[in-house]
Amino acid sequence: MDILQQFLIPFLDVELFLLVAAGTFAGIFIGAIPGLSVTMAVALLLPLTYSWEMLPALALMLGVYFGGVFGGSRAAILVNIPGAPSNVATSLDGYPLTQRGEARTALTLTTIFSFIGGLFGVIVLATAAPLVSTIAIQFGQIDYFLLAILGLLLIGSLSQGSVAKGIFAAGAGIILGLVGMDSIGGGTRFTFGSLQLMNGIDFVVAILGLFGMAEILYQLKTLNEKGQTITLKKMIVPPLRLVFKFLPLSLRVNVMGVLIGALPGAGGEIAALLSYDHAKRTVKKPNRPFGQGAYAGVIAPEAGNSSAIGGALIPLLTLGIPGDAVTAIFIGALFIHGLQPGPLLMEQSGDLFWVMVGSSVLANVFLLIFGLLIVSIFIRVVTVPKQILLPIIAVITVIGAYAMNNNMTDVYWLLGFGLVGFFMKVHNFSVAPLVLGLILGPLIDESFRRAYMAAQGTPEFLMGFVNSPISLILTLALVFTLFSQTTWYERFKRKLKER
Repeated sequence: MDILQQFLIPFLDVELFLLVAAGTFAGIFIGAIPGLSVTMAVALLLPLTYSWEMLPALALMLGVYFGGVFGGSRAAILVNIPGAPSNVATSLDGYPLTQRGEARTALTLTTIFSFIGGLFGVIVLATAAPLVSTIAIQFGQIDYFLLAILGLLLIGSLSQGSVAKGIFAAGAGIILGLVGMDSIGGGTRFTFGSLQLMNGIDFVVAILGLFGMAEILYQLKTLNEKGQTITLKKMIVPPLRLVFKFLPLSLRVNVMGVLIGALPGAGGEIAALLSYDHAKRTVKKPNRPFGQGAYAGVIAPEAGNSSAIGGALIPLLTLGIPGDAVTAIFIGALFIHGLQPGPLLMEQSGDLFWVMVGSSVLANVFLLIFGLLIVSIFIRVVTVPKQILLPIIAVITVIGAYAMNNNMTDVYWLLGFGLVGFFMKVHNFSVAPLVLGLILGPLIDESFRRAYMAAQGTPEFLMGFVNSPISLILTLALVFTLFSQTTWYERFKRKLKER
């Protein structure tokens, strides 16, 4: 059976075709419910598909994977509650677009560019998987540290207002991210003898509190104020025109998304945040300022996290290394069905590889179809009176927090972060840097310490920043990013313009 025939199996086999469609449709709605993550959905599917044939099980899981990552943007745009960490950046401009009555435009644009990003990731998976996996496997601990520090410099982009407040929030997030048991030394940090704090703080619960519960409390505060009613506008600008306008931006962040997604443990959230920062730095004339409803502000992060899916599948299928939590579950599925993930998988089961590629392409096609067809269904959320909508969102948020680990402690964290987020909103602190610190704090800590331990504390540790092409490029990017945020750089640009 040749490659084309293997690739077309999901399109021609009725069972696989329907399973991919059902998985994508279910994933969109699961991802749109705060707290019900795509990781949880795929994990629940694993035991349910234990007795199935291998291809139907993988087809359903791939559909849920692509649909779930996309679905989280629906809640981020409509009610300012990211469905997943990878949708945090989307809410920064997505919800302001909803408040301006442009929710339909935001939902449509994110659907189209999620499709383009997902398809781009699958194309790279099909054509350049060995090359990308070779690059990804060369990343050392010092490179992860540099990448995390680069991510931390997004504070300037995510701080909607005072950068000083953003730095303070990010610092607090890093400290909170270090709570719990040290994964290297085994000691405890900031637990104060509490067993409940031993496992640390789940940043998904923190996101639900900082965005979801805080937004509910803030909306209750402003419930009776005038001008709170959202009037939906028609799409004045044809989406096709916007697609061509932002296609170059999409392709740039798609490349970033694939590379970051291929790094084990990096994940779509880092890809989305870096994509948002890239858009903010490179889009010269946005339709309005970032943070106030810029189209590029919703396009870039969704294109980035969608392309990261294809990137995450690359180390899974070429090296047997999971790119993120969901692909770790896929490894379990392959083991259950008697396959050994690793370098020999593509040689011994090449038909499986191409069927998965075909299923991924089909999932993105269904994502585009369902995403555009159900815009009108999602848009009705905005028209529901807040007196009815807010209690429903509160209940769903609490259920989502509890469902993460079936633990009431997470509900208490949700309420605590809700109060913190409400305080930050009232006093004009951006909550995004706090989430950034929670996500990147543990990665910065672990990668730095592992790199230092590998060098055994010798001066050779400093050479690690420049002793490989990847480290040198990341170091130069870090230096340039730091320099570009100084007043000297602004003066340098002004002098160039004067000449």
